[in-house]
Amino acid sequence: MKTSGKVIFIDRDGVINKDPGGWTEHSYVTRWQDFHFLEGSLDALTLLKKFGFKVVIISNQAGVGKSLFSREDLDRVTVKMLSAINNHGGMIENIYYCTHKKEDNCNCRKPKTGMLEDAMDMYEVKPQDIYFIGDSIVDVEAGAKLGIETVFVLSGKTSLDESRKWRVKPNHVFKNLLEAARWITVKEKRRVERAFKRKERGN
Repeated sequence: MKTSGKVIFIDRDGVINKDPGGWTEHSYVTRWQDFHFLEGSLDALTLLKKFGFKVVIISNQAGVGKSLFSREDLDRVTVKMLSAINNHGGMIENIYYCTHKKEDNCNCRKPKTGMLEDAMDMYEVKPQDIYFIGDSIVDVEAGAKLGIETVFVLSGKTSLDESRKWRVKPNHVFKNLLEAARWITVKEKRRVERAFKRKERGN
């Protein structure tokens, strides 16, 4: 499924919705009542759709593997999330969840790259055609392993001070998804304008 334009991988908890760590029953979103869109995230997804980006969620959800909630519980939350995003004018192209526990040693749990590689194969895109927006070291490490441009947002579980201690640093840091989306869309608009001017000069 070859796609035109750029693709954006986005982690879910802490980027689109409030990270559940420390305040939900199991520190996972196990039901819709625990899913709260972060300020500006719906507007960000609408903006990205407007600019023609394909948004793909890449998320670890080990609570399923730990039997803290079921895949059906996860799917119910997903359906409601997608409905709210669509109603706001945004769109999620696809979702990849890793439901394994860390000790399962799968190839999909971030910072491993299985989910990212599957999505890249699906949309026939190269690393230079992708941004990966996340709130934790596993997102940055997974993206960096494949040469993807990484964007770290401060709306989740990790502070800026903590991120400065990481061995692998993100390419960009923003306050939240909306700020990141605004930067990405401005950058893309300038890229298109430069390409148009080069084409005009060639003619």
